[in-house]
Amino acid sequence: MRIRIIGSCGSGKSTLAKELSDKYGIPSYELDNLIWDRSAENLRYPESVRDESVQSIVSSEAWIMEGVQYKDWTLPSIQEADLIFVLNPNVFIRDYRIIKRFVFSRMGLRTWNYKQSFKDLCKMIVKWNHQYNIDAAIDVINENNKTAMITKNKKQLYS
Repeated sequence: MRIRIIGSCGSGKSTLAKELSDKYGIPSYELDNLIWDRSAENLRYPESVRDESVQSIVSSEAWIMEGVQYKDWTLPSIQEADLIFVLNPNVFIRDYRIIKRFVFSRMGLRTWNYKQSFKDLCKMIVKWNHQYNIDAAIDVINENNKTAMITKNKKQLYS
């Protein structure tokens, strides 16, 4: 099974990916971790490395890939997916989740991929949540002759 999860920051992508991975024993991947080399602050992998990583994952038998991204370099994950979920909860629920994650990670109560700054928090709320273009993501899915399950909450997925 190959599953792609798309949604804005705070939509629940990582949580759903982890739940599905645990339930079905399918490895899950965060697209952000294919972009950012976590060994240093603000260090990106070369695009060729990122693209090779995506290709390696999508050519495997089973995977779950999640991320806000739906640009050209992520198209193989959409084209090769058996299931595509687009998560779109209310914007204020997403704000709450983003702020909660920030506070918990800064207090050391929850591990995170990197140490978030206040600037990161603002960017997540404004750019990757309030300005996120979910319709453009759905258009990309449709342009690739795929169908997505669009949901506002996990309860809809499991019903």
